[in-house]
Amino acid sequence: MFPFVSLLTTLLLALSIAALPVEVRDSPITLPIARKLNLKDSTINLLQHDQARAAALKDPDTSSLSRRAGSIPVINEVVSYIAQVSVGSPATTYNLIVDTGSSNTWVGAGTKYVKTSTSQSTGQAVSVSYGSGSFSGTEYTDTVTLGSGLTITKQSIGVASRSTGFSGVDGILGIGPLDLTEGTLTNAPTTTIPTVTQNLYTQGIISEVVVGVSFEPTTSQKVTNGELTFGGTDSTKYTGTIAYVPLTTTTPASYYWGINESITYGTKTILSETAGIVDTGTTLILLASNAYSAYQSATGATLDRTTGLLRITTTQYNALQNLNFNVGSNTYALTPNGQIWPRSLNTYIGGTSSYIYLVVNNLGSPSGQGLDFINGYTFLERFYSVFDTTNSRVGFATTSYTGATTN
Repeated sequence: MFPFVSLLTTLLLALSIAALPVEVRDSPITLPIARKLNLKDSTINLLQHDQARAAALKDPDTSSLSRRAGSIPVINEVVSYIAQVSVGSPATTYNLIVDTGSSNTWVGAGTKYVKTSTSQSTGQAVSVSYGSGSFSGTEYTDTVTLGSGLTITKQSIGVASRSTGFSGVDGILGIGPLDLTEGTLTNAPTTTIPTVTQNLYTQGIISEVVVGVSFEPTTSQKVTNGELTFGGTDSTKYTGTIAYVPLTTTTPASYYWGINESITYGTKTILSETAGIVDTGTTLILLASNAYSAYQSATGATLDRTTGLLRITTTQYNALQNLNFNVGSNTYALTPNGQIWPRSLNTYIGGTSSYIYLVVNNLGSPSGQGLDFINGYTFLERFYSVFDTTNSRVGFATTSYTGATTN
């Protein structure tokens, strides 16, 4: 009996190990990301744009289509994170906004689509409304190249005949969940469109439907300070190990890259565990109104009427405590320096150069709404993030910039 039991135990252990998700490290498929402040206006209201995006993300009834994905993605036109993507053969290069909150890839807002031998119209009308912008046009399939020669054939792209709300960019590279494309084809409202990441996997270019995202803090108006890694992660961009948590099942956060977390300021809980999202298309960190009020009270910040941001004095800055994001069994501490807007960029958002502005603000609704926080770019620039479709999870790791003093 003993040898049989021993063999059975060994087999069961082997099966359980085999069932664990496999992390693909050091994927060679990378694409640089550049941050760009949109200076089409003399001043830009960062908060208004972020809150407009949040309102559309939270409301599954803003679409006239009854889509399973529920809500309409919106884009932040104030601070954009741009990747250069080539389409066609010979290729035309387009500057596309990287967005985890939407999943359609499209071109034509700035640089017009150039048809080549690989261009094929499907005849389908495609349209997406982003709250602060929109596009409509025709679906094509074409050759799409990411980075250094990473080529996808017959990738669905939208070719805009009309677009609003996009300045200085050519369209969007959507890396959100597949279901967000449902309902974007006018004559096929229940059809989903394979995303760039999905086609990379289907065509055997990557082995996992995974995107790793690296941002670095910057005090420059325009700089290449990020990287997308398709099919795995880039271990040179993070320290320690990546910790994963399952995607939330709470709607509407579950339509996007949603997770559960609680937030503490120092040792004070300002947001009990609840659902929210991780989002490259939101610049600030937005909290449910009750958590925002608790944070404002704890920091002693006052509301700056010009920018809509919270403002603190030098003395208050010196007294700031860590803002802790408790995700699963791990805590990701945003240091005092990570909680403030880069002071050298104050005037670009309509602020005063000598002031200190906080990057934490009001989501616009109390907790308990199913999407109670958004961890935006100002969170992601301090932590490496992994969006893992294959295993339905999101991962975070610290980086060499987690505790940096740059702002």
